[in-house]
Amino acid sequence: MKQPLIICVLVLASIGSLRAEDTKDTLPALKDGSAPRCFEEMWAGFDPRAEPLEVEALKEWEEDGVVLRVLRYRVGVFKGKKAMMAAVYGYPKGGSKLPGLVQIHGGGQYADYHAPLTNAKRGYATISMAWAGRISAPGYRVDPAIVKLFWEGKTGDPRYRLTTDWGALDAYHAPCRNPRNNFHRTAPAPWTLDAVESPRNNPWFLCALAARRALTFLERQPEVDAKRLGVYGHSMGGKITVLTAAADSRVKAAAPSCGGVSDRPPDKALYDATIGDRVNLKRIACPIMFLSPSNDFHSRIDDLQQAVTEIASPTWRVTCSAHHNHQDTAEYQVAGLLWLDQHLKGTFAFPQTPGSRLDLKTSNGIPTFTVTPDTTRPVLAVDVYYTHQGEPGSEQDSRENAIHRFWRHAAPSRTGKAWTAELPLPTTSKPLWVYANIVYPLDKAVTGAGYYYAVCTARTFNLSSRMHAVAPGQLSAAGVKATVKPSLVIETFEGDWEKEWFTYRPAEWARRTHKVYDDQWKAPAGAKLALEVRSAKPNTLVVGVDQHAAAVQLVGGPAWQRVVVSQADFRDATGSAGLTWAGIKELRLSARETLRSKGKGEPKPMRLGAPWQGAAPRFRNLRWVAD
Repeated sequence: MKQPLIICVLVLASIGSLRAEDTKDTLPALKDGSAPRCFEEMWAGFDPRAEPLEVEALKEWEEDGVVLRVLRYRVGVFKGKKAMMAAVYGYPKGGSKLPGLVQIHGGGQYADYHAPLTNAKRGYATISMAWAGRISAPGYRVDPAIVKLFWEGKTGDPRYRLTTDWGALDAYHAPCRNPRNNFHRTAPAPWTLDAVESPRNNPWFLCALAARRALTFLERQPEVDAKRLGVYGHSMGGKITVLTAAADSRVKAAAPSCGGVSDRPPDKALYDATIGDRVNLKRIACPIMFLSPSNDFHSRIDDLQQAVTEIASPTWRVTCSAHHNHQDTAEYQVAGLLWLDQHLKGTFAFPQTPGSRLDLKTSNGIPTFTVTPDTTRPVLAVDVYYTHQGEPGSEQDSRENAIHRFWRHAAPSRTGKAWTAELPLPTTSKPLWVYANIVYPLDKAVTGAGYYYAVCTARTFNLSSRMHAVAPGQLSAAGVKATVKPSLVIETFEGDWEKEWFTYRPAEWARRTHKVYDDQWKAPAGAKLALEVRSAKPNTLVVGVDQHAAAVQLVGGPAWQRVVVSQADFRDATGSAGLTWAGIKELRLSARETLRSKGKGEPKPMRLGAPWQGAAPRFRNLRWVAD
């Protein structure tokens, strides 16, 4: 039961006028005007425990046996002005000696009460910091429009709320307070700390500094065990997680998702030596779990393989869902929670990273991949995924390639403790990337808030192997042969077909795939897309291709219905035709879909289809047919 209790703002020290003893800046002035040139110099002179926290309570309530608070704490004093961080804090009522978590939201996200609430039910105290100013809590929601009201000092507006105040600086995001602020900049500006090129001007540094202060907040709470603190976050929050774990030895476990491994600018030497992921990863000594979907645009799977060799910690794991980009399903998201359980509570034990071996020299010219999982827990499934669409060492179209590359599934056969799969290739002129996923059962279901705070429950969890990458020259030198031929048949919908399709909503039947991005299934000129569908009741089937979709009416009944769609049948969000098969990347089958245009001032989204009636449809023989 929610028991709302609004607390008047308790200001322990005035924000507008600093006391004499508070006028000293948190960070030391530059020596001779020279900026820090390395990681150690960047953090030199900062003590996250030195200043008072000056906590302000903005709201408090209880829900399901959990005490929750919206509050602000002091980050520091910069250029003579105080900076305050808004956050949502929660812990189980009556709890003591609890492990503590700093949860860090991503770009465009909010500090959300669901994280402290669900974590408290699992025995944690959690502070969800609103580094961008946005807050989601019952009766205390701060969206971007309200953040702007705060900036403008419009306290008379009924929507106004106190939120994060960066004072003289700007580490907001989506939007930044100053439009020219940039998370990849170290250049000076009126809203930065240093008047010269400096890593202390960068918002990433400021957010990590605020996260270190959040650790100080946790260790001073009477219900928290200061020796058991962890940090986790998603996307930009994953990046800040890595920065925080690198800089602060109080972090005993970290679990970044979709961030913290790919920020490696080749043309920004100062940034790379201080803020970049490479230098921070090398300083991570605590146990760390990387959650990185195979097609993530922000945390590339090839960079992940380098990251695990860079960290100082010998204790790490990775989980990489196939086909997914920047979001995941419960069995992958839960891995981060279980990692924190192991290292902060001692209530879970992860299997070891599976052993793996890629063999290129085989009798038939087809590479094989052998996986040896840890069998201290029962193994439910071993799945091998491989692609020839990786681009090691290349930045050309890398973002689009990362998001849409197709991962082939290979079902391995077991011999003793090892599982081995053949990897037939359509070409040897492109690199080969391969890794394995191991599915384990949980002793009991685990419930928590996912990347975007939706509460989800998992009954299994996934652990991934290292990814092996082989250049085309190595394939040729080993005598590997291209044995896969082009095919008009895209999908038979038999056997393990769903392993090469994906969804973010497993409870629904809709699926999508990147198979059409692979040259094996390239559409012939003038072809149409055909399949057969069996729907128990009349329904609308929506076929989506990239930013276009076509709605097809199904008559329903026991008979198979042939569906044929041409390029001209597809429309974009404006209702316009113009789809061509050339270069398509994603194919979707669903009951309904919403198409959106990019940019401001565009038409309203176009919605196609309707809720599905009756049992899930059956499909067969998805193929290209001649016009």
